[in-house]
Amino acid sequence: MANLTVDLANILTSTGVKASYGDPVELEGTTIIPVASSWFGFGGGQGLEDDESDSAMNGGGGGGASVPLGAYVKQGDSLEFQPNPIVLLCVAVPFVWVAGRAVARIVRALKR
Repeated sequence: MANLTVDLANILTSTGVKASYGDPVELEGTTIIPVASSWFGFGGGQGLEDDESDSAMNGGGGGGASVPLGAYVKQGDSLEFQPNPIVLLCVAVPFVWVAGRAVARIVRALKR
């Protein structure tokens, strides 16, 4: 189990930057570098071995996720970040909902 942990740590440290920043793409004089937020998680465990059973209960698992945030676009000497509009909407919808609820409560409190 210890070797597996060391192997996973070595793999993730070497792919960390590539997981968040993709390979640059050249297209008609424009360089595009995709940007994403990535995270990984791993865990493992071992159950207690009782006298009635000959085997211990072992388990483990892991996973990861990546959210595309946008891309850096370089044209000539200018470099700018182009955000992903879908991610902006995913962030904005809960924010707008919470802000609307807060405004509704303030208006209701002021009416009293």
